[in-house]
Amino acid sequence: MTALSHTYQYGAPSELVTDGRGQALRLMTSGGGTPRPFFFEGRLLQPRPTALALRALSRVVGTRFHIPPAMLHRILMAADPVVTCGRGMLRFEGFSGCASTYARVDLTPSAYEGDVASFGTTNVDFNAPMRAALATVRTDEPLALSVGHAEVVLERGESRVVERKVPLPLRWLKGFAEVQAYLARLEPFAELSATEALRFLRGLPRARTDKRPHFLVPQGRSVRLSATPSAGAMRLTGMERLRVLEDLAPFAKGLVLHADPRGQASAFVMDLGSQRFTLALSSEVWRGFSGEGQTLTALAQRPAVDQLLSSLRAELHWESVLETASLAGKLSSSEDLVWHGLQVLGVRGLVGFDSQARAFFHRELPFDFEQVEALAPRLADARALLEAGALEADATAPGAYWVRSTSATYHVRLDEGCSPVSCGCTWFAKHGLERGPCKHLLAAHLHATLAEDPDTP
Repeated sequence: MTALSHTYQYGAPSELVTDGRGQALRLMTSGGGTPRPFFFEGRLLQPRPTALALRALSRVVGTRFHIPPAMLHRILMAADPVVTCGRGMLRFEGFSGCASTYARVDLTPSAYEGDVASFGTTNVDFNAPMRAALATVRTDEPLALSVGHAEVVLERGESRVVERKVPLPLRWLKGFAEVQAYLARLEPFAELSATEALRFLRGLPRARTDKRPHFLVPQGRSVRLSATPSAGAMRLTGMERLRVLEDLAPFAKGLVLHADPRGQASAFVMDLGSQRFTLALSSEVWRGFSGEGQTLTALAQRPAVDQLLSSLRAELHWESVLETASLAGKLSSSEDLVWHGLQVLGVRGLVGFDSQARAFFHRELPFDFEQVEALAPRLADARALLEAGALEADATAPGAYWVRSTSATYHVRLDEGCSPVSCGCTWFAKHGLERGPCKHLLAAHLHATLAEDPDTP
């Protein structure tokens, strides 16, 4: 399994300890830019829902919802969840082993009492022993939380289990990049009350082998499942992925469903009062977010965006909500360029997207940003076509090009905003834009955006 290595050095192990005031979950730091051992220390005000939310996240990370036949004999090891301490927010996020399911726990300031010493992001490992411990946390049991760069150690009474951090696999890097692009384009589909959310989750098909697509149709203040597609319906497959929400449903204040206009993803945001649990699903269990190409156009950014990136990155400041209008004013730029720039920073692991807040937030994934483009061979191929002079504008049609490839010449079209529309290659005939643009469309996009500002070096 290909992975990018990142080494942490811990001054002490993390631990879940019992003291006179209750329990304390301590995730120790590795660096963090502060002499203090933690960049957050506090007390959880809703210990039971928070513990169950973290347990649900760990269930997602520890599960493969799809196992290709060639992998039946070797299940890949689960990667670590990521925890971010930002201004006023604590966020835990991670992917399933197949990268088809993304989960995030957002703790708002009303979910805890505590002090922020510093800000940062790290990987932590929650597996079976930690899940078992979280499941036993009671509603009335005080639970303290400290967050930092760490492994996780569970200590209860005489027992002690040390969990290990694993290298961050490439599918996680690509998945984290791709899922932000999806979340940013999702639209609210339905909002269910606590009662309707519980009824919806308990009424889901229970057969794990059911791989047929299902469709959610609005019905009054709720939704109903249908086996046939219809206008305005929300498409779902792999319904077993929603099972991780069941234990949280009794604590829910409501459930908001978000749909992709292109039918390629969906998200379920459960309101737990002072915290939220987000579950994002790819359109098929066999199509992990890491295998998509939605970020390719963002990586092939316009020169004006490229010039903006360093200034935009300097304005992140670990904010939990990045206001596009405010950033545009500070940087004397347009909101469109700032939004596009934030998408590029998302691809580089520097920001995530909160569907409920409809805004990006700052977090820095621990990997080498210089290697991001190496994860996108289509973009590298597009740049090679451009450098080889393989493009010729079609004088008979605005936004159209002829692109000479290895074995054929293809006709491609862009819209007025230089976004990809169509290509005559076999890859596009099979996938369209569902998995991002082909290399020929990317080459045309690069050519067109460079033509907008020919003086840019």
